[in-house]
Amino acid sequence: MSNIVRFVPMASIRCYKGALAQLSSIQAKRMFTRSQICLGEHHSNRNPAWGPVLSDKAMPPVGPYSQAFKTTHAIYCSGQLPADSQGKLVEGSTQEKTAACLRALSAILTAAGSSLERIVKVQIFLTDMKEFADMNAEYEKWIKHRPARSCVAVKELPKGVNIEIECVALPGPDPTNHVKQ
Repeated sequence: MSNIVRFVPMASIRCYKGALAQLSSIQAKRMFTRSQICLGEHHSNRNPAWGPVLSDKAMPPVGPYSQAFKTTHAIYCSGQLPADSQGKLVEGSTQEKTAACLRALSAILTAAGSSLERIVKVQIFLTDMKEFADMNAEYEKWIKHRPARSCVAVKELPKGVNIEIECVALPGPDPTNHVKQ
């Protein structure tokens, strides 16, 4: 299958990350790669509804990446280490470190206009699966709606930590905070 996609006016297609790309009739005559569509590069002007997310209440990135990237359909959060907003690593139990990771994700999602309750997928990385039960006990306190999740053991993580958590969430406010009519 070709990596180039041609569109008809107001056609919607599902791209490789599941995001929908809609094009106006003016844009319909142009051709775009699937990656350009998923990254929003098909828009003739920059859309303020998508882009990098940065929260001063979470550890600053340690490399050339964003804490999260928001699109019109999802917020992709980078893995968060157990650290405070200054980058100081949290010492203590696996539960305390899990809480620090989830606190950072909450701050980042809030900065993106979303919340932990809007998470649809979580990925957890542990350096020792013996810590799974302790991690899980703390995780259940923070995330109660049971989104999809994977947890894998890895040889090592950045800065020598034993846990890293990343997620994908839907943009928008917490669905449980709606006004009853």
